[in-house]
Amino acid sequence: MASRADNLASSLSFSNFSKATELKQRIWFTIGALIVFRFLSFVPLPGVNPLILETLYDQTRGGILDMFNMFSGGSLERMSLIALGVMPYITASIVIQLAASLHPSLMALKKEGEAGRKKLNQYTRYGTVFLCAIQGWFLASGLEAYAASSGLQAVVDPGYMFRIVSVINLVGGTMFLLWLGEQITARGIGNGVSLIIMAGIVAQFPTFTANLFEGGRTGSISGVLIGGLIVMVVILILVICFFERAQRRLLIQYPKRATQRGGMQADRSHLPLKLNTAGVIPPIFASSLLLLPLTITQFAGNSVDTSSTWGSVIVTLNQYLAHGQPLYMLLYAIGILFFCFFYTAVVFNPEDTAENLKKNGGFIPGIRPGKRTADYLDYVLTRITVVGAIYLTAVCIIPEWGIAQTGLPLFLGGTSLLIVVNVTVDTISQIQSHLLAHQYGDLIKKAKLKGRMR
Repeated sequence: MASRADNLASSLSFSNFSKATELKQRIWFTIGALIVFRFLSFVPLPGVNPLILETLYDQTRGGILDMFNMFSGGSLERMSLIALGVMPYITASIVIQLAASLHPSLMALKKEGEAGRKKLNQYTRYGTVFLCAIQGWFLASGLEAYAASSGLQAVVDPGYMFRIVSVINLVGGTMFLLWLGEQITARGIGNGVSLIIMAGIVAQFPTFTANLFEGGRTGSISGVLIGGLIVMVVILILVICFFERAQRRLLIQYPKRATQRGGMQADRSHLPLKLNTAGVIPPIFASSLLLLPLTITQFAGNSVDTSSTWGSVIVTLNQYLAHGQPLYMLLYAIGILFFCFFYTAVVFNPEDTAENLKKNGGFIPGIRPGKRTADYLDYVLTRITVVGAIYLTAVCIIPEWGIAQTGLPLFLGGTSLLIVVNVTVDTISQIQSHLLAHQYGDLIKKAKLKGRMR
């Protein structure tokens, strides 16, 4: 028999949506914040010539820079104020979370609740500023080196002042994006940082589609390849939706309680364990960790003497860690596998879950409460995480390998599709939750009115 919550969920409609005033305000706020993000991506850094930047970027197109440009919504190509995007923040959050799992003092902060979480967020912001300063410096110096080697006057007045001003603006742009993401999370719909990353990816879709069909019209891209690409995208979306909704439901039983008719009834519930508990975090974390050193080495490689030892090391790193190379794909796969298990351990704690079940009188049939339950939860979670990690790695690596072999743009890679589908599903789920809460509120108001009339 369907529960009352199921009946409410099945009755969701556009008429209910039109009555949810708060939800509409949240959606409009989210749309407005994303529009501001897109406007900022067209504001160039002070001291650069935007008319020459496109020509300059075409000479360095390909490889890891295209991936960085995709995550930043084309901001790197235009060398805008938010050229670094939110990737420095993600990298800093990885470092802080790893440190919180290893360092005793940070581990103690993590257990302090809201106060400890705010302190860790503060450390993450400090790390973001530090990483932005490093990446911004190499970005500015690399832009000067590219302009000097190509003979294009992309920088109006190169020198230390240009680099310092660029670093300040890039740090300010990234920190503004973080503030904007926090506002979306608090006052809008969905996770703000994830929505900003998704908006940057989706913004490249019109350009990619136009280039793809233009290549098919001119004959540079075969029709069979275009058809195969469309089929691959459809299959990937179906696979991602299937695995993201897959879960293992553990039966939870509670002690028998007396009913109004004098009988005894045992309550049963289910503990859902998602197949992919970590969500879209592992590929984003793995990408950001690879983007940080590769961005520095790729830009620094054009400003150092290649005949020196340091210059030859940088050139070698750029060759072996280029997009589509076996070493890059191997490190990317290892990063996804590692962060699947790491982030799952951060999100779901079997000991805490077993303790909460024991306090509420719940137990898994056939498993003793306490440590035995925690061990069983850890056993089940490890098994399904293995399947989820293999799924994530396959979805991210196989399309990337195909793109590297065919030379197509990076837009429709497994990572980008995974981010878009995951963020879209999560946002729609939050919208349904708000609609469901709105219907419950209406039911409570009607019940109060009937009570007063009686």
